[in-house]
Amino acid sequence: MCEDDQHIKLLKGLRGVIDAFYLDDKIKAEVQAEENTVKACGGITVCNLGYMEALKREKVICIVKDPRFRPPPKPTVILLSSDGKLLGTEVFPETSAEYRNRDDVLWLSDGFVIFPYVEIPPGGSESFIMPPVPFPELNESNGCFDVISCSPAPTCDKMIRKWHGMEDNGKYASILVAFNTVKG
Repeated sequence: MCEDDQHIKLLKGLRGVIDAFYLDDKIKAEVQAEENTVKACGGITVCNLGYMEALKREKVICIVKDPRFRPPPKPTVILLSSDGKLLGTEVFPETSAEYRNRDDVLWLSDGFVIFPYVEIPPGGSESFIMPPVPFPELNESNGCFDVISCSPAPTCDKMIRKWHGMEDNGKYASILVAFNTVKG
C-alpha cells in the first residue's frame, strides 16, 4: 500500500502538475456547499456527480494543473434531459473529428456539442452533469482502489486554490482525485 506522501509525489511528477495536496474535511464541506449553488447560463442545473462520488472515498487530492496536463479520458461535462437522454457532450481535439461533419449536432463552442434533435419530454428539463472520470495514474498497483477524478466548478476551483494559499491564475485549473486505500 502506498503512503500518503508517495501518492502526492507520484501526482506532482506528472507533466503539467503545478501542485498536489490533500483536502481536509472543512474545505470539502465548503466546496460541497458551493457546488450545491452552481447554475449554468439560463439557470440550467449543474450536478457535480463526480464530486459527490469523491466524497465517498477515503482520500481526496487536489491537483492544480496547467495546459500541459493530459486531457481527460472521458468527457467531464455532459448535458442530460430529465429522462436521461444525452443532449450534449464535451468534445476534445482528439475526438472532434467524429462530430465535425455531422448535421445532427450544433457546436456551442470548440469544446462542446449539443444534439438539438433529441426530444425532451413535455415538462422535462435538462441538467449539466459533471460525472466521475477515470484517473489511470492511480490504481491498484500503487495501493489505490475505487479511483475517480472530477473537475470542481470554477468557483470551487478558485476557492480550493485560495484555501491552499495559491494566487489566482487563469492558466491553472484543479482536478480532484479520490480513492480508497483498502479494496472494497
